[in-house]
Amino acid sequence: MTTDAHVAYFTELTDALRAAGVPEEQAARTAEELRGHLAETGTAPEEEFGPAEAFAASLGGLAPAPGEPDGAAEHWTWTADLFNDRRMLAVHGAQGWEVEGLDGIGRFVCRRAPGVALTWEYRREVIAGRRRARLLDELTPEGWELCGEWLVYGYFKRPRAATAGPEGAVDRPPAAPHRWLFLSRRGKAVLAVWCLLVGGALTAFFVGALGSAGLAIAIALTSALSAAYTSHLETAAGRARNRA
Repeated sequence: MTTDAHVAYFTELTDALRAAGVPEEQAARTAEELRGHLAETGTAPEEEFGPAEAFAASLGGLAPAPGEPDGAAEHWTWTADLFNDRRMLAVHGAQGWEVEGLDGIGRFVCRRAPGVALTWEYRREVIAGRRRARLLDELTPEGWELCGEWLVYGYFKRPRAATAGPEGAVDRPPAAPHRWLFLSRRGKAVLAVWCLLVGGALTAFFVGALGSAGLAIAIALTSALSAAYTSHLETAAGRARNRA
């Protein structure tokens, strides 16, 4: 397909998205991400995505761009341990939940547009030190956007429409989960050990064997050691997966 035909296709697509109520900036951003996908695959847009108007209709539930009014969009906040976060991000992303960011205690703050919603892909990477700039340079051209940070980890998101075309949307998403905490078995084990240690420190405090300063130090050390141990286990598991 010629360059002029590419331009005509994406002009029709962005016009149809705007007509469906998608904000101008987000319509342009979506078209740019799709162009990047075509540059990698070398296929024609209509062959990859189908007719522009029909494709735009399948994306009609795009969430508003950050900072813009989101009308009737659903909002949901949840969290998971480091052993379970990627699996749950994949599950919720397939249901149309877009992560807007992480709050101060590490919870995923999400939203989902009503009706037809985009599905999302997520990945987690260690972005400490020099890795940050290198990863951003590698992932940004592929359509990945940094959507949150916690400890040494960065979370990236990408709409599945950039790689899956019309299949990257869900027209009947399930209701928002009632749960907000998703722990793996190992996460529950670490939490149980933390509770036992903190419980012991509290008992020592109440019987007078430990002062308030000692209690605060004990809880802080227990929390820090638990976080470090959890990170170590997940890092070791990640290395094992990479070797496999």
